[in-house]
Amino acid sequence: MTKTEIQSFPEEVIRQLKTYVYRLIDPRNGETSYVGKGRGNRVFAHIRAELRGDGDELSDKLKRIREIRIAGFEVAHVIHRHAMDDKTALEVEAALIDAYPEVLNDVAGVHSDDYGVMHAKEIVQRYCAEPAVFKHRAMLISVNRSAAETSLYEATRYAWKVSRTKARKAEVILATIRGLIVGAFIAEDWLEATAANFPSPGREDAPGRLGFIGKEAPKEMKSLYVGKRVPDAYRKPGAANPIKYTW
Repeated sequence: MTKTEIQSFPEEVIRQLKTYVYRLIDPRNGETSYVGKGRGNRVFAHIRAELRGDGDELSDKLKRIREIRIAGFEVAHVIHRHAMDDKTALEVEAALIDAYPEVLNDVAGVHSDDYGVMHAKEIVQRYCAEPAVFKHRAMLISVNRSAAETSLYEATRYAWKVSRTKARKAEVILATIRGLIVGAFIAEDWLEATAANFPSPGREDAPGRLGFIGKEAPKEMKSLYVGKRVPDAYRKPGAANPIKYTW
């Protein structure tokens, strides 16, 4: 640790900073490893957390910080924008998380699912699509991130914090991406989210969550919903829960 390294801000600086958005940068390759929002000395808190943390329990963010320190470097702290109110800072934080896909943030920024990065064609599809009219008890599942990592069916069926009793009432499971319905499935049963119930290479148990075994919805049912947008009544901007029910 060098004598010139800043570990905290003077009080007069904190008063001027107010709420700010910061980036942690890996000096070995210039990558932004984390984006955050805070006040006071929040930007430096991750370094202290890494020094206190147990190696077996470190998050990916803190593991990166430890790797940087062991390699003999120091994380670069950049204040990206400051002197903001909380609402503005949340929007700036979300935009930066979208702009740096390599970041190790555990969750997306506020409103990212609704107003995050989209291709021009996706914008047209979303805002020109007619709203769905629900003729069935539908469970809406947002698969914004997981759909890029596996098949749409796998992304939709595994693994969610839902009530088995309520989930079994759903007549159709609709997969959504940024408010557009992209898939429709029929759940035949809901089971504990374990690797035994849902065999897949590298899959681990997800305690307290469920998944469903099912199939694609019939063509007639799919035509009612796929390609339609989720009505505004079922979309609360910034809502964290990926599950919504229409009944």
